[in-house]
Amino acid sequence: MKILYTNFHPRNGGGHVTYVLSLARALAGTHEVTVAVPGSSRLYRYAARVPGVRVVDMSYASRLSSWFGARAALRRLIVQEGYDIVHVNGSADHRQVMLAAAGLRRRPRVVFTKHNDHPLDSFGHRLRARCATDQVIAVSDYVRGLLLAPSSPYRRLPVTTIRHGVDTGYFAPPAPAEREALRERHFGPDWRGKLLLGSSGGTDYDKGWLDLVDAAGSLPPALRARVMVLAAGDPPSGPKLERVRRAGMLGQVVFPGLLDDVRPALAACDAGYVLSYREALSYACRELMALGLPVLASDAGGLPENVSPGRDGWVVHAGDVPAIAGVLREMLARPGELAVMGARAREKSLAEFGLQAFAEATLGVYRRALGRAP
Repeated sequence: MKILYTNFHPRNGGGHVTYVLSLARALAGTHEVTVAVPGSSRLYRYAARVPGVRVVDMSYASRLSSWFGARAALRRLIVQEGYDIVHVNGSADHRQVMLAAAGLRRRPRVVFTKHNDHPLDSFGHRLRARCATDQVIAVSDYVRGLLLAPSSPYRRLPVTTIRHGVDTGYFAPPAPAEREALRERHFGPDWRGKLLLGSSGGTDYDKGWLDLVDAAGSLPPALRARVMVLAAGDPPSGPKLERVRRAGMLGQVVFPGLLDDVRPALAACDAGYVLSYREALSYACRELMALGLPVLASDAGGLPENVSPGRDGWVVHAGDVPAIAGVLREMLARPGELAVMGARAREKSLAEFGLQAFAEATLGVYRRALGRAP
């Protein structure tokens, strides 16, 4: 099977990068895989390192004047290579694939993965659903509900829920001795006796990490002093740092930056957190659980589909600072329970988050797309 993956992000790309890379790595050995993305993107750089994967510098700018050159380049690529499947991952690349493939005698089948909870009732979505979509993948049951809603133009198409797969061999708990060294590296020499919380979900306001900081800051001084937070992602702006300062947590929040490899920083923690206001499913949550960490998650979107409250994590209402503070009190009161819950999180990741099942389910969608009439 010849498969073309597209993605429009010119820089970081977040979970889209992990999603496309996971599929490319899993399928490159038995299928012909091309990734067409902006050359400036993190996905281009990472995909270029995957054996057997071809990468193509492709622009998906939204300006009308930019459609023609980029559309022609994508059309040439599709015609020359004769792809069976084009797997699109956002509105900008989906639109360009629709324009590039218009009028082709042999149009590749188009699979669209919805990675977010953005509205689907626009004219653009209606046009793409009608003219350039054969199968749809929802990354959670929550997203599936959006796709099948009465206002969704995709409700008449086949929709399959396939939750993210995680490489549980790559994301695996370190040895206890190694974890101690990682804690000293990321939290400093005074980490002992502290509750260490971490996430790679990013430092945008809507990721909820500042709610965790505020919750920790609301604790009595003796408890507050025992909480340390790691927030991986783009360095926070001045106003965000000011909010950390107002919470009395400036010396207790660590910013390691945007990490190519998040494992050492996250493995140094006792528990993870993903407290987003909006979330389709969350790779960050699943990677934390694969590393053997229980996760404090918000109830946003598909996030609760990852966690079994009280068993391998906690679920609170998004933005509920008092509820987050209550969970912190619980963690501080029973620190030994965190390792037990973390072991259960690891067990769940091995049973439910595997890459092989993720890739096979996605291949099943491709096969069904090829069996459909144009």
